[in-house]
Amino acid sequence: MTKNWLVNKLLTNSENLIEGVVLRAYSGHYYVHDGKEEWECSLRGRFRHEKQQVLAGDRVVLRPGCGRFGVIEQVLPRRTTLVRPPVANVDQAVIVFAAREPDPNPGLMDRFLIMASINGVDPLICFNKADLTKDGQIDLISRYRENYRVVVTSAKTGEGLDLLREALQGKVSVFAGPSGVGKSTILNALHPALSLKTAELSLKLKRGRHTTRHVELIALPQGGLVADTPGFSSLDLPDLKPEELPGHFPEIDVYLGKCYFNRCLHDREPGCAVKSAVESGLIDQARYLQYLGFLKELRERRRY
Repeated sequence: MTKNWLVNKLLTNSENLIEGVVLRAYSGHYYVHDGKEEWECSLRGRFRHEKQQVLAGDRVVLRPGCGRFGVIEQVLPRRTTLVRPPVANVDQAVIVFAAREPDPNPGLMDRFLIMASINGVDPLICFNKADLTKDGQIDLISRYRENYRVVVTSAKTGEGLDLLREALQGKVSVFAGPSGVGKSTILNALHPALSLKTAELSLKLKRGRHTTRHVELIALPQGGLVADTPGFSSLDLPDLKPEELPGHFPEIDVYLGKCYFNRCLHDREPGCAVKSAVESGLIDQARYLQYLGFLKELRERRRY
């Protein structure tokens, strides 16, 4: 007997049960939208006993109570799950970095991309603050455009917002990235009625201040849900085996099976097709060096 069968049976046998999506959660209260209206819910006691975490993005079955209050009876199986930021059933991760102020950190960018790849979430890179772009940032943007979907935006001038709006339509998306890159500002530009709290870049520290304190799904006027998430300046690599890492670099993964050694890690091995591609300019050297840095990190981690 599967969980899906049980949920379908519950829905068939009781007209009182409602299916919806968790938009946000605060201190044991869960706010669920059923497509028409929002319910404030608590969890059935067995969830607390089983210590099951309910995330923003979870599809749930609730039993209505008085007014717009209800109890979550069932959490439906997840298609995808992100740990940081914690959100379920995401279609795409919009990885937002500023072109400048703060300057983009490619190493952190690549960690986000690996996290998206591991979780089966389609990445969309958004370089914001295009009005501040200089030649060095343009080169960086071109580097990522070779292997990923990229949109360049300016919440200040409106550049690229139509393309981003189109990419968000009809999907569940999560905005992720460092503090101060303009995630909330972009969402305010896409949906002015939101009036999300924003903060200017700290001139002294040259980094952003956190304005989003929790994960919350927001319904966009053109359709689709998007999560604005707290920003952060560091991100640990997930627990990967070193031999799994090449599969999360698209430009390296295409050379699978073309090296002399079947289990080539593209480091010191002779007859490596990836190293030849780097030398001939087919693979960006900076990305390759970042790959080697991650490979070293994973190897050292496995020694302990």
